[in-house]
Amino acid sequence: MEDKHAYTYILASKRNGTLYTGVTSNLERRMYEHKNKTHPESFSAKYTVNLLVWYESGEDIQAAIELEKKIKNRSRAWKIALIEKNNPDWKDLSLDCMDSATTAAARPSRRMTGAG
Repeated sequence: MEDKHAYTYILASKRNGTLYTGVTSNLERRMYEHKNKTHPESFSAKYTVNLLVWYESGEDIQAAIELEKKIKNRSRAWKIALIEKNNPDWKDLSLDCMDSATTAAARPSRRMTGAG
């Protein structure tokens, strides 16, 4: 049986910089695309938004899309608080997820609080 994954994520250009919220079924591949600007006309490429500062994993892509919408409707201050609660140093979490798909799949979710 094939494992299914869904990720909602937030990228930043730098600490307290430009933010981008997205959703994907393959975080490792998507981070490669962001970091290598494979879509040069995209928002993330234009503003060099490629540091993975928060993500949540699950099995339901529809739930991930709904979470993405909720996050996008939140204020910038709320998003920064979410990032700082889970990743106070704004470390690039993609360094972990790009090691291998197996490692990314095994890592526990970085749960969002207060999304409702």
